[in-house]
Amino acid sequence: MNSLPTTSTAATILVVDDEPDLRTLYELTLLREGYRVETAGSIQEAREQLQGQRFDVVITDMRLPDGMGMELLLRLRDQSRPERCIVMTAYGSAENAVEALRTGAFDYLTKPVDLKQFRQVVASAIQGIGAVPAPGCAPASFAASALGSAASLPQDETALQALVGNSPSMLAVKQRIAKVAKGMAPVLVHGESGTGKELVARALHACSQRAQGPLVAVNCGAIPENLLEAEFFGARKGSYTGATQDRPGYFQAAQGGTLFLDEIGDLPLAMQAKLLRAIQERKIRPLGSTQEEAVDVRVVSATHRDLAAEVQGGSFRQDLYYRLNVIEITLPSLRERREDLPALCQALLRKLAHESGLPSPELDAVSLGQIAQLSLPGNVRELENVLHRAIALGDEGPLRIPPDSLPSGELPVSASLTPAPPPPLPAAGPATLPEDLQSWLDEQEREILIRALQDNGFNRTATAARLGISLRQIRYRIERLGIDLPAEGHKHHGDNA
Repeated sequence: MNSLPTTSTAATILVVDDEPDLRTLYELTLLREGYRVETAGSIQEAREQLQGQRFDVVITDMRLPDGMGMELLLRLRDQSRPERCIVMTAYGSAENAVEALRTGAFDYLTKPVDLKQFRQVVASAIQGIGAVPAPGCAPASFAASALGSAASLPQDETALQALVGNSPSMLAVKQRIAKVAKGMAPVLVHGESGTGKELVARALHACSQRAQGPLVAVNCGAIPENLLEAEFFGARKGSYTGATQDRPGYFQAAQGGTLFLDEIGDLPLAMQAKLLRAIQERKIRPLGSTQEEAVDVRVVSATHRDLAAEVQGGSFRQDLYYRLNVIEITLPSLRERREDLPALCQALLRKLAHESGLPSPELDAVSLGQIAQLSLPGNVRELENVLHRAIALGDEGPLRIPPDSLPSGELPVSASLTPAPPPPLPAAGPATLPEDLQSWLDEQEREILIRALQDNGFNRTATAARLGISLRQIRYRIERLGIDLPAEGHKHHGDNA
């Protein structure tokens, strides 16, 4: 591999197509853009070219006389070749395009190929790989090439640093972002509310060759249904009441960059169909226009919903789901990465201190212990709110979590059980102190809950009220501590929860 010759000037492109007229058309188009071009009419010819030379980009038709273009893509991937591969598929072969992207293709083109789109896709593939740009390409975009290395990303000042945490699950997320950011494949980000899905989208954008382009974030659930088409695709003057001038939509605003569609599951079915066509064909028609416009946009979407289940239920289009879910990134909840809490708290406190102009408060083991006992169903967003309130309501010195700084039902274990305090430690010397404090506290809490449940006939609602906690909290603690309830206990006492 290292012995292959490399080009020293313009980027070199290999075009593989069995139709001589189309090969000539693609070759002339690329030569006019300033690239160096080689051509092949079959898989075998392409292999021979790849054996003797290194290219920057390989453009291949999907169907060739002696095989499928996917074979070349797999060969490049298996040999860890640096070439970026663009696959051309027949019109209507959406499943082939999706499969190519999942296999590692940089991007795809649909035949008959629109030459303007052809030039855009090739220029996008060239950017960031170290080759000399074609005439007209912005040199600034090549600064993003350093972001393509997963090893260097954590040290760089990039959006990846906003994804705080070094737990195995978060490291896996960061590695996946670094791996898929360099392509054009659509990405679907899954995660509970407050886990940081927009931060993932920003990291994907910052780590890509599109970093110099715009990132447009859209909350799909916040747009009135009657305005969706105009907001997404733009509108011409007079296309609706109040349209006094042409206005661009989100796709036009994100041209050359990334479009982040948050809460994609909130889109109505009619808009889903229009969005599918825009993503698949890379063309949009502004409201009131008779002409389509080509768009060069990478789509990243996010949802806290189970879209696969919604597809089964008929509320989300299956074809759109497969088009959006080419690459999937799942963000863990805080429950799954509690080891990241210290670093998260420090980062959030620095942010809050910077915003308020105050010094960052000290966070000691007691404070962390209080926070670690919260269930935090709102994840990082709720953690930030808890810290914000604690700063506002707390005193000077080490940060503490006052009970009145917490949302209803989110009291720490130590505060929530004050109506029935645990027995004191044995009055003996230091040797009698528990060796495992957390296990000892769990056992005390378990005994208190069992006693309170027995006193209230195993009615969870009444027990929660007695202990001053919410029904959700008592469910969580019963499950966490492995407390077995009588099979019919709560049913006989009016507990319908």
